[in-house]
Amino acid sequence: MYRRAETALSALILDRVTKRFGDFTAVDALSFDVPEGSIFGFLGPNGAGKTTSLRMVLDLLRPDSGEIEIAGRKPGRAALAGIGYLPEERGLYKRMSAVELVTYFGMLKGLHKAAARTEAAALLDLVGLGVSTARRIDRLSKGLAQKVQLATALINRPKLLLLDEPFSGLDPVNQHVLEEIILDRARDGATVVFSTHVMQHAERLCQRLVLIARGRKLFDGTPVEARRTLPGHLVLTTRGDPAALPGVIEAVALSGNCPSEEGWVRWRITLAPGAQPETVLEACFARGLVLRSFDRQEPSLHDVFMHLVGGETAESRRAAA
Repeated sequence: MYRRAETALSALILDRVTKRFGDFTAVDALSFDVPEGSIFGFLGPNGAGKTTSLRMVLDLLRPDSGEIEIAGRKPGRAALAGIGYLPEERGLYKRMSAVELVTYFGMLKGLHKAAARTEAAALLDLVGLGVSTARRIDRLSKGLAQKVQLATALINRPKLLLLDEPFSGLDPVNQHVLEEIILDRARDGATVVFSTHVMQHAERLCQRLVLIARGRKLFDGTPVEARRTLPGHLVLTTRGDPAALPGVIEAVALSGNCPSEEGWVRWRITLAPGAQPETVLEACFARGLVLRSFDRQEPSLHDVFMHLVGGETAESRRAAA
C-alpha cells in the first residue's frame, strides 16, 4: 500500500489507481495520499483525469486496478456518510427553493427535518445567499445556484470535502468567499480536497498538492517543494557583468547590450540548482561588483504548472509523431 513516511493519518489514499475507457487511459497508476485536516490541491489541466479520480473515490466509477482508502475504508455507502461533494457539473432540482433543497439533502444524509432546515438556513447565510433562500433554483443566477450546490455539500458537516473545480463560474468576490469557507472548514478539522487548473487558488490555500496530466502524476509534495523544481532567478542592476559569479548559470541583460548613460544594466540571472541568492550577493561584494538593486524572484505555482504540463504535452506530441 502506498503511504508517505510521515506519521500523519491519511483521510484519503490512492494506491496505483488506473481507470480505462476502452483504449483510453483516463487515470494511469495514480498514487497519492491526503493527510487528515489538510487542504489538498488536486491540480491539472482540463482532461487530466481529476474528475474521473474523484468519481472513483465516491464509488461512482470503479478502478480497473489499484486501491482506494477513505479514512481506512473502501469506497462505498459506509464511507459516503462522511463525505461532502461538489461536482464540476452542477445539477439541482430547479423547482425547489434554495432552503428546501439544502434541507432535503440534509435529510438524505441522515439529519432530522428540523435540524436539516436550521443547518440549511445557516449555511445559505454563510455562503451569502441572503434574502434569496426562499427563491426557486430556476430563478437564481448561475453564481447563486452554485452557492446553493456548495451548501448541499456542506450540510452534513463532512470530514472529507471534495470540491471539483469549485471556483469555476464565480466572480472574484465570491471566489474569495469560497476560499474563506475552505479555510474555515479546515480549521474545524475537515480535510478539503479541491481540483483546479487555476494555480492562484492553490498558491493561497494548499498545504500539499498533486499535479497530474494525461492521467499521470507529475508532482506530489508541498507548494515550497513544487517551486524548488524550477531554478531561482534574480534581477539585479549593476555596472559589471554578473555572468561569472558562482551559482549563476545564465545572465541576460534586460535593457539590451547597451548600458545606460551611467553604465547601469539590469540583468536577469538564472541560478544553478541549490544555489542561494545570499551566496551571489556575497560574491558581488567580494568582487567589487557595485549594485543599484538586487531582487529575488521565486517561481510561482503557475510557472511550475506550465513547466511540467508543457513538458508532458511536448512528450505526448513526440510520442504521437
